[in-house]
Amino acid sequence: MLLATIMLKIGLTGSIAVGKSYVLSVLAELGCVTFDADKIAHKVMERGRAAYQDIVREFGEDVLDSDGSIDRRKLGAIVFGDEARRMRLNEIVHPRVKEEQDRLLAEAAALDPNGIAIIDAALLIESGGYKRFDKLIVVFCDTDTQIERLMRRNSITREDAERRVAAQMSSEEKLRYADYSIDTAGTLEETRQRVVDVHKDLLRAQRSTLAH
Repeated sequence: MLLATIMLKIGLTGSIAVGKSYVLSVLAELGCVTFDADKIAHKVMERGRAAYQDIVREFGEDVLDSDGSIDRRKLGAIVFGDEARRMRLNEIVHPRVKEEQDRLLAEAAALDPNGIAIIDAALLIESGGYKRFDKLIVVFCDTDTQIERLMRRNSITREDAERRVAAQMSSEEKLRYADYSIDTAGTLEETRQRVVDVHKDLLRAQRSTLAH
C-alpha cells in the first residue's frame, strides 16, 4: 500500500525499566504518532481474544485474576524464571501484537501519510521485528540505575530485579542494532534534549524520503 510506505516507521526499544515510556511521551509531544506495544499486548490478551484462550490453555487458570482477566504479574512471575515458558508466551502473543501494530500503522498512514510513527516494544530486536522499521532507537541506562528504577516501579527486591534484568538481552547488545541511542541515566531535561535532537534528525530523514 503506497501510503504505508511513505510514512516513516520507527522502532523504539530498550530493556526493562530504562525509560522508554518517557522517551515515547516526548516524541508524542513533538508530533510523532506513537504506539506502546505493551498496551497493544494488553489488548490482544483481553478476554474473548485468541491470545487469551491460548494463554489460559498453556499456563492454566492460576494466571487469572478474580474477574477472569489475565493477571500479568502472576504470568510474569512464571515466565521470567523459565526461558522456555517465556519463549512460549512470546510465541502466543507476538504474532497477535504484530497484526495489531500493522493495523494501527496503516490507519496512521492513511490519516497522515507524511508523518512519523513510533512503536515502543521491548522485544523488537529479539523477535526480529526491528527489521520492519525504517530506523531503530535504543533507549538505555547503566545497570545500577535500571535495577533501582525497576525495584521502585514494581516494588520488588533487588534480587528479583536483578533476575529480571538478567533474563533480557543486555543494553550493550541492543545498542549494536541502534540507528539512534538515548541514554536516560541523566536528568529528565538531558534526556529530553537528546530526544529532541533525534527527532530533528528523523524529520531530516523524512524530508529526504519525501524528496525521493
